[in-house]
Amino acid sequence: MSGGFVDAALILVDIQNDFCPGGALAVNEGDQIVPAVNRLVPRFPLVISTQDWHPANHVSFKERGGPWPPHCVQGTPGAELHSGLDTAKVAYYFRKASSPDRDDYSEFAGKDDRGRTLDEVLKSHGVTTLYVVGLATDYCVLETVLDGLKHSYEVYAVTDAMRAVNVNPVDGEKALQKMARSGAHLVTSDEVLNLAGSSARPS
Repeated sequence: MSGGFVDAALILVDIQNDFCPGGALAVNEGDQIVPAVNRLVPRFPLVISTQDWHPANHVSFKERGGPWPPHCVQGTPGAELHSGLDTAKVAYYFRKASSPDRDDYSEFAGKDDRGRTLDEVLKSHGVTTLYVVGLATDYCVLETVLDGLKHSYEVYAVTDAMRAVNVNPVDGEKALQKMARSGAHLVTSDEVLNLAGSSARPS
């Protein structure tokens, strides 16, 4: 690991079964980000994974007037992380939107198993830079990137390691543009690996 990543964390946003093909709220090609994410995981000193973690009667579900079908219900297979995801280096797991009447898209609203916020854990490790990947570009990834900037982190959005819901066909592209306008850096996984230096390239 080169010095450029010493103060960095990789945030894996909601790479869950329900957001992958065959899931309750499948993102087109959602599973295709897993190889790119897995190439990045070993390069970072701190890796954090997050999950939507909804109760069965969550306010975002259509039966309660929300926009989405039931998804990522607590304790169900759909809420589990994709089986192909490399979790060997994941140091913390955060879960969000776990109360019936509150919806959250940003991972900064989540808590770990000790009740700490993402910002608290990142600051406890001296993290100043975030690399964000996951699902979906136009919702939870977008809001996590924007909140990271609001919390004064330098944020890199790894564009080939995320996919969009695209309720409207250009939603993903609009989300990337909003990230960039707000101050995030748009990069590819290859560019991130190159930043790590030749010794950190995958063999």
